[in-house]
Amino acid sequence: MILPIVAYGDPVLRKKCEPIGEDYPQLKELIANMWETMYAANGVGLAAPQIGRDIRIFLVDTEPFADDPDLDDAEREQLKGFQQVFINAEILEETGDSWSFNEGCLSIPDVREDVSRKPELTIRFLDEEFQEHTLTFDGLLARVIQHEYDHIEGVLFTDHISTLKKRLLKNRLSNISKGKISVDYKMRFPAMKRKR
Repeated sequence: MILPIVAYGDPVLRKKCEPIGEDYPQLKELIANMWETMYAANGVGLAAPQIGRDIRIFLVDTEPFADDPDLDDAEREQLKGFQQVFINAEILEETGDSWSFNEGCLSIPDVREDVSRKPELTIRFLDEEFQEHTLTFDGLLARVIQHEYDHIEGVLFTDHISTLKKRLLKNRLSNISKGKISVDYKMRFPAMKRKR
């Protein structure tokens, strides 16, 4: 089932999310709905707060980036077919010299900004079978994971940009929360009484 994506301005996007256990109600169904919602919106990642749940779960599928001609063969291979559910994730370390990349977010449609992040991370998480993993990722794959991880920490990519850029975006962000934007996927706007 395709769920509405929560728009900028909703308090759930600012909550530090709670860990979940294997007994979380209808978890398999929730994960299936999150995949369906993400694909319907042409996203490469989706976190639970973006569908109104303040729980520590996000998922990533970087396949759409695998065709980028600017990437080297090794990075394209890493992105190709990478599909993962992250439950109760914790970033253990981020290393390397920060680099900028133009990011966007399904909860903040039509806004893209350069965000600086470290190129490598080590993360501990549970998969959908509640098996624990500690893995290291780098490059664009690490960035997608960092972006989604931010969501479960109550952080948005716009928090990483300069104060000046935030001021310049203020009206656009306000319009997003009011639903004054055209999107081709289902959204829920905090400043509107009805769902769209």
